[in-house]
This record gives sequence, C-alpha cells and structure tokens, in this order.
Amino acid sequence: MPVAHGLNGRMNKHVAIAIVVHLARIQDGPEDTPELTHTENVSAHGACVVSRRPWHRGELAQVTSFGEQIRLRAKVIHCRRFSADRYVVGLTVQGHEVTWLTFRSFATS
Repeated sequence: MPVAHGLNGRMNKHVAIAIVVHLARIQDGPEDTPELTHTENVSAHGACVVSRRPWHRGELAQVTSFGEQIRLRAKVIHCRRFSADRYVVGLTVQGHEVTWLTFRSFATS
C-alpha cells in the first residue's frame, strides 16, 4: 500500500483534492443543518474538510458528496485553525471506505 509521507506516520494514500461536500454534526438527535464546504484531502478511510466552526475530537459528522449524494458517517480525529474564520477537520470514516467517484478516479491514477 502506498505511504503518504509526513510527520504523523499515516499509512493511507492521501489525495490532495477538493470535493464539494455537505458537512453536518450528528449527535443524539438529528444532524445539524449541513454546511456546504469542500475537502482539503481524501484517503480511503477519511478526509480533511474545511469548516466554519471548530469541532471537537470524537464528535460525529455526516459528510455527503455534493454531486453523488453519497453519505458517509465519520468521527473527528483532529481540528485545527486554518484561517481567522475557518478550520480544517480531520475525519475518519466509520463502517466502510470512502466511495466518492472523484476520489477513486484520482486515487488509482
């Protein structure tokens, strides 16, 4: 399996690609109003998504690809400030792999 080189030792191939997604927080009740945003990078098991609000480690999120409307349930593994009003949220997909067609076509090339 290809290795993404970096300081954190990730073993998945990360593809730097912007995919338009809806991002919503999931708690015990229904999900929040989705935020239209984009990914910074994607791997088979997760993604980094840009958000307007800070997220906490362990929070659950619903990530839906805008074009295909494929929903993935994910867990926040990190959140860092990106700019004055944006955050980069690291998500790990729960249950299965990322199946977005745009990611798959770039990951295999």
